[in-house]
Amino acid sequence: MFFEHGGANAVEMLLGLTRRVLANSDVMMLVEFTFEKGVEVPEHTHPHDQVGYVVAGLMRMVRGEETLEFGPGDSYRAPPDVPHAGVALERSVVVDVFSPPREDYA
Repeated sequence: MFFEHGGANAVEMLLGLTRRVLANSDVMMLVEFTFEKGVEVPEHTHPHDQVGYVVAGLMRMVRGEETLEFGPGDSYRAPPDVPHAGVALERSVVVDVFSPPREDYA
């Protein structure tokens, strides 16, 4: 099965933060996030395992007691139920995989 980027519905999650579900299956979901500079994702948790890849820009992410900056080519993991947050230090594009798929993004 193939998914075209142009067919992915853009959803504004917060002012300056857009998500697109690029592909999904019964066990995982691929999601693109576009952040305008300064957008903050408040600390949150979810039961999904999450791994991500920074395509463009610069992000500061907080996971538990860790605070790190990630740029193009860097990747990260947010294990299930671990508090995490982020802020876009520049306009950024991030691609995340969630397992299992997020029902709230469907």
